[in-house]
Amino acid sequence: MNNFEYIIIGSGQGGTPLAAALAQAGKKTALVERTHVGGTCLNEGCTPTKTMVASARAAYVARRGADYGVNTGNIDIDMQKVRLRKREIVDNFRGGSESRLEKQEHLELIMGTARFTGAKTLEITTADDTTVEIAGQGIIIDTGTRPAMPRLEGIEQVSYLDSTSIMELDELPERLLVIGGGYIGLEFGQMFRRFGSKVSIVHRGDQLLSREDEDLSSEVLKILGEDGVEVYLESRPSRVQQDSDGKISLFFESGDKVRKLTGSHLLVATGRTPNTDTLNLEAAGVETNDRGSIQVNSRLESSAPGIYAIGDVNGGPAFTHISYDDFRILKTNLLEGGNDSTAGRMVPYTVFIDPQLGRVGLSEKEAKKAGLNYQVAAMPMSWVARALEVDEARGLMKVLVDPDSKHILGCGVFGIEGGEIMAMLQIAMMAGLPYTALRDGIFAHPTLAESLNTLFGRIG
Repeated sequence: MNNFEYIIIGSGQGGTPLAAALAQAGKKTALVERTHVGGTCLNEGCTPTKTMVASARAAYVARRGADYGVNTGNIDIDMQKVRLRKREIVDNFRGGSESRLEKQEHLELIMGTARFTGAKTLEITTADDTTVEIAGQGIIIDTGTRPAMPRLEGIEQVSYLDSTSIMELDELPERLLVIGGGYIGLEFGQMFRRFGSKVSIVHRGDQLLSREDEDLSSEVLKILGEDGVEVYLESRPSRVQQDSDGKISLFFESGDKVRKLTGSHLLVATGRTPNTDTLNLEAAGVETNDRGSIQVNSRLESSAPGIYAIGDVNGGPAFTHISYDDFRILKTNLLEGGNDSTAGRMVPYTVFIDPQLGRVGLSEKEAKKAGLNYQVAAMPMSWVARALEVDEARGLMKVLVDPDSKHILGCGVFGIEGGEIMAMLQIAMMAGLPYTALRDGIFAHPTLAESLNTLFGRIG
């Protein structure tokens, strides 16, 4: 039995820096990773998808060259080159992370699959089927999530894609069918439409991006339509089948009718499920909810003393920056004797469709549900000089403020660099600035930032 002060299971965006921080503090630490260092974000999520989003945007801008007086001719997509570029960036990021971990004193990187054998003991099965037993005084679980599969008739007999396998295509789908209109479905749907595929998205809900207000969601739907993406709302998939020629048919219920779409490829984008089923959590006394997520308190402590869960596996907001904040909380509490928690933290995010949708704080429907007193300011991106100058004037900006304190309650920025403008508003919220500071602030012209003068000027 190899004994450690801390064992971290999973090398995601929270587990990797935490392992390094513990080791740097002189704590004997083990980092166990089943597949590859870096977690979902680096290997199958943020990094690879955003490289492909960038390739798709390059194709989109090239096709629009004539709008700027630049004649580009026919645009041809080399999916093998797109895939190669994505792989090279991921390999570079991962290689750098692995190298730093391997050189870190007091840290042992163990490649293998972990399962609990007791409250603080684990059995690690390596790639060559040998087993190693280890024990730790403190254990942090950072095993993340994987694509969830829907209960859909015929799905096991169909060659479907998920958010990982779709990025390994070396040919362009003739027609891509997408089940699910969340972040993943929308990003890949628009991406492959810009590459040149015909795309149809089938979504159960009555609006895309259910957290957003209807006006922002409607604007997203409109822009996807302008880009040539078919979207079917309030449509429940019922079954799929694949013909002998490889064509895939998707049947779905829409109102009182059953409709059918046929495509060359099928992407299942119906959410993600936590990687807890192989951990044998019962042996450690770690409780999960009905979805398999590890239940934690605001200090990220599980039901078992000395065992923590960070990142997507604990069922919190599934964003890389939240995983990294989980790391900061545990670093403060474990190494500095602090008492940090997740209570009250901001959860910003950006949906990387184009234009981007940046969100932080409350939406209007959330403020209304909470019974808050608020004022709203909204305006189209076509009122923003910089957006017009670069011919990227699609979208909508919307912000909520407290009329008494004049503090910003939340915003949704759907427009060119929406995530960056959202971050400006988040900084103001973090600083407790009144909205009038942005309304009356001097921003360089012509920039996107100066749109905040106009936006907040709409509040009486």
